[in-house]
Amino acid sequence: MSRIHSGRRGRSGSHRPYPVRSPEWVTADATEVTEEAVKLAKGGMGAAQVGALLRDGSGVPSVRALTSKRMTRLLADGGVTPELPDDLQALLKRVVHLQRHLAQHPKDLSNRRGLALMESRIRRLARYYRGRQRLPEGWRYTSAGAVLQVE
Repeated sequence: MSRIHSGRRGRSGSHRPYPVRSPEWVTADATEVTEEAVKLAKGGMGAAQVGALLRDGSGVPSVRALTSKRMTRLLADGGVTPELPDDLQALLKRVVHLQRHLAQHPKDLSNRRGLALMESRIRRLARYYRGRQRLPEGWRYTSAGAVLQVE
């Protein structure tokens, strides 16, 4: 697989294998982890933040191995679904930061190009999520809408 906006092939490397079952030393059970994850997500955390907090604070190495569900599916079953997917939200946050930077420094041409590339990445990701019904069919990216979505 190659990178979107470069002529290089991207990065490859080993990935952590998906464990079939949770290790024996994990004392938490699936219902406790599910309740804790839903409580943290209702507090305003994203799925990745919840997983990291459960890993570091509660000693759960893999929520997926313990509950046999991915974190986003686990939160959706618990009734907590964000209006935007996490990766799209992160891109919107970066775009808003770049827009503010370019408002102060209008001659920063390399960041202007980076903003254009990031906006095209957002449009591409939005098209993917509209096809998967994770975004409404009429959702479109606008720079003013990005500021409203982030704040």
